[in-house]
Amino acid sequence: MTAANPHRDAGRVAVLFDMDGVLLRGRGTDASVHDRALDDALAERDLDPDAETRALLAGHEYDVEFVRGCRRLAVDPVAFYGLREQYGARLAIDRLAVGSRTLYDVSGLCDLADQYLLGVVSNNYQDVVRFVIDRYRLDAFDHARGRATGVRGFYKRKPNPHYLLEAMNELDAADGLYVGDRTTDVLAATRAGLESVFVERPHNENAALPVEPTLRVKSIADLVERLTDIEESVPRPPVDGS
Repeated sequence: MTAANPHRDAGRVAVLFDMDGVLLRGRGTDASVHDRALDDALAERDLDPDAETRALLAGHEYDVEFVRGCRRLAVDPVAFYGLREQYGARLAIDRLAVGSRTLYDVSGLCDLADQYLLGVVSNNYQDVVRFVIDRYRLDAFDHARGRATGVRGFYKRKPNPHYLLEAMNELDAADGLYVGDRTTDVLAATRAGLESVFVERPHNENAALPVEPTLRVKSIADLVERLTDIEESVPRPPVDGS
């Protein structure tokens, strides 16, 4: 596995992590956040849609139905989607601030930080990622990136490898792997030319992966152990004069 090859300069190898479901408990932001964000965006624009129109707007994705709902209300769909997502990010942070979600055991990050560059790349919003990093003092990470709010950020979500490639560039890493818990994580890693690690959690036990990940692990501690075993199993070059 190239990411654990001791023949490389370990300082230029990156281990990137998804946040939701990998570092932070829970598959993702609760659906109620998106519902409340829509209510707040409608209230700001003084809009009162009928039930059918509201149903078109209710999905959290920027899709044909959302655009159709906006057209019924004669509002710019791009601008309104961005407004709703700004409210969504604030509401998600408010829930996290009162302890709605907690971290998995991430103590193994310190061991990894001694050998690799570490980063977070998430489909969650940038402000939410930054809040989690700061709240839990996840100082081991050299890079933390969530997606921008709005349509541009939506289209750069995984499985688009955009933010993974950005992270590798920012870290000046020559090689790396991405640790995730979803099909989109494995696909994004593959498209970015990275090794993929799939974290098996109760919420993804029935996931059908179109691409077999490089590794399957049960936890971050398991990942640390597996990488250590791989490093120790790769023959090291002889020392001059030996």
